[in-house]
Amino acid sequence: MRFLVVANETESCPYLPGQTMRLPLRMPLARLTPEQFDRQLAEGDRRTGPLLYKPACDACNACEAIRVPVARFEPTRSQRRVIRRNEGAVEVVRTRPTVTARHLELYNRHSRERGLSLRTEPATERDYRFFLVETCVDTWEVQYRVAGQLMAVSILDVGREGVSSVYHYFDPDEAWRSLGVYSVLAEIALCRELGVEWYYLGLFVEDCAHLNYKAAYWPHQRRIHGEWREFGNPSP
Repeated sequence: MRFLVVANETESCPYLPGQTMRLPLRMPLARLTPEQFDRQLAEGDRRTGPLLYKPACDACNACEAIRVPVARFEPTRSQRRVIRRNEGAVEVVRTRPTVTARHLELYNRHSRERGLSLRTEPATERDYRFFLVETCVDTWEVQYRVAGQLMAVSILDVGREGVSSVYHYFDPDEAWRSLGVYSVLAEIALCRELGVEWYYLGLFVEDCAHLNYKAAYWPHQRRIHGEWREFGNPSP
């Protein structure tokens, strides 16, 4: 698979204040097959729009790709409570990615109210399409609906042996439902239905509150210095 590097500058790190990061953005010269995408996921790649990336910082290794072995995952007691809280009330719908006024409203509210956005202006439909609708792999949208109303959205990339969570956002007014946790559990269940081995959760950064929650799904593996290392639940 051949790639064209479209950006490779050093910039401020969005995960660790005071740090800089280098995030080469690479455009594949052809759409990736599921098998090709699996290989990129195993190398720690992520996708944004039609581009792939992984951190390549010269003096920092804080970013670690993280994945859950689907067949061996066991929800914790608190995660089972989240399942019970939402079962029967939340409808899960899988479809192709799109953008509506409701999508954009939820995306911008979630980014603003959860302190996730570095932007001063709300994302436009064009911004959203480039980030979450345009793709170079097999991409799906998972909608979480309550009484027919869209409450949360996940974007998933699907390979032959792995599914990668690209992004998730939800209605901040529904925070009591823990839809972020529920979506991970529902998507691991979806991975079991699809028969894939790995559910990739993106990047784990121990000192970043927006990313370190991902280590709460056991067992999991993290890619450290180029090798996948397994972590079991310290409190089974």
